Amino acid sequence: MLKFNKHHAPWLAAALLAVVSLGAQAQADLRSGTIFSSGMKFEEKDGESLYRGICQGCHMPDAKGAQGAGAYPALADDPRLAAKAYPAIMVLKGSRAMPSFAMGLDDAQVAAVVNYVRSHFGNSYRDTLSAAEVKALRK
Repeated sequence: MLKFNKHHAPWLAAALLAVVSLGAQAQADLRSGTIFSSGMKFEEKDGESLYRGICQGCHMPDAKGAQGAGAYPALADDPRLAAKAYPAIMVLKGSRAMPSFAMGLDDAQVAAVVNYVRSHFGNSYRDTLSAAEVKALRK
């Protein structure tokens, strides 16, 4: 089983950018989570480390998003994050160019990164997502 850590972040961001720019089939594979379906797991457990290792490559270190080969939405000051299920579903299922991370993150990791983003970057949502709630969203 391949495990990811913070040293893989630049490679992962480059790989995701390359796949997004390859074309429709590669984008479909990325959205479906196919590239993460071979048992790859991320090692980080806390939300900040997960964000830095996985999310900031596209959403940027300040979570303000980016425009370039694709559109990477801002997560900073994002009212869509008020509903804690929304970012959890995005992480689990992906959306457009964002891949599904359901195979690479366990329920506690999804909850940790969602809670981190919802309580940082100008977001101040205090209700937290639990691993049990993530498990229910996977169904």
